[in-house]
Amino acid sequence: MSAESREFKNSYEDWESNPASKLHKKLDMMQYSEAGGLWKLGPEFQHTLQQWQQHLLERLERSLPSSPDEGDSSVYTGTAGIALMYLHLHSISGDQHLLQSAAGLVKKLERASAGAAGRTRRVSLHCGEAGALAVTAALEHRMGRTDRAADYAQRVLSMVGTVQTSRSMPDELLYGRSGYLAALLYLRSQLGEHAPAGLTDAMQKTVSAILSRGRELAVEERSPCPLMFVWHEKHYLGAAHGISGIMALLMQVPELVGQSALSELVRPTVDYLVSLRLASGNYPSSLESVLSDRLVHWCHGAPSFSHMLCLAYKVFGDDRYLQLAREAAEVVWRRGLLKKGYGLCHGAAGNAYTFLHVYQLTKDAKYLYWAARFAEWCSQYGKHGCRTPDRPLSLFEGVAGTVCFLADMQRPETARFPTFCF
Repeated sequence: MSAESREFKNSYEDWESNPASKLHKKLDMMQYSEAGGLWKLGPEFQHTLQQWQQHLLERLERSLPSSPDEGDSSVYTGTAGIALMYLHLHSISGDQHLLQSAAGLVKKLERASAGAAGRTRRVSLHCGEAGALAVTAALEHRMGRTDRAADYAQRVLSMVGTVQTSRSMPDELLYGRSGYLAALLYLRSQLGEHAPAGLTDAMQKTVSAILSRGRELAVEERSPCPLMFVWHEKHYLGAAHGISGIMALLMQVPELVGQSALSELVRPTVDYLVSLRLASGNYPSSLESVLSDRLVHWCHGAPSFSHMLCLAYKVFGDDRYLQLAREAAEVVWRRGLLKKGYGLCHGAAGNAYTFLHVYQLTKDAKYLYWAARFAEWCSQYGKHGCRTPDRPLSLFEGVAGTVCFLADMQRPETARFPTFCF
């Protein structure tokens, strides 16, 4: 490992599919079913995952009362993200104590929202008021208060006019239109048949605005890519601020994008992004750094591209996209244990969702094993000399996101990257 590298050397033994191999004789992580001819996580390892999850949750809860992050109500680094974690855990276990923990945090969100009156508000799920409102709506729905849930959801929908007309609003995920689309997708996933009647219309208007802005900039810049987007004067490519994240959100609502735009705009944009692949199999973070091969994060690099490519395979049915997703996952296995830590945005937990997404499409046990090894790494939280994040308890930088990943590892067939894959 060089002094300049951003990741630790992955010293874990790689996957062997032979049940009689030395790897499996000394490992309880994976179990082979002779009857079904399939691998799955072993029951002892499932129990171990529960213990790891509980240990990190208790660690978070010990620090929560003295957390300096109470003024941050966002999903990305603040109170709403930790409340979302509790809701996520409740959806898996049904434990009512988790719901009460979420409710306690939502009270803080309501006070923060009241104190924000008159301020300029952002519309995204991750870093905007829409996120706090959507999480609150989800909690109210979970507690059986459907009228209150509808009121909070309606407040999110009321932002669609700004999303349509603002010239200064970006289109990326963390602060822009794609982030607003993510808020609407979160509401749809949480409220189901109780979602407001105008939800689909708001989603359609948001999709149309994203496509319109992308086409406009592509024409203005004479880009070879039919959709182009910028954030802070850079053409980012990753999930957080870039084009792959925008394409991933659009491909989760193909019925709203429409067949013509899918074939003439979205698919050629995905192909253009693939053409930028580096010799290592990784992807650059922006068009301004197309030769740079430094980052293997969900926010920038191969992990976000793998998610986009999995979705492209599901939408277009082209095996080439699935193969490219596999190859991106190989990069994550080699280089995804990050010095930045264990979180979702730029950490090992976020990178591990790459493996779960590919596993769900291929049923190849290699990816399940890789995810399990990353879970093992995350269980040693804080012991590798990683950088301490600015928001150490948060969903996207800190321990809350890692807890979500360890919980999702216990149901790998249905796991989704929180607030990104719905």
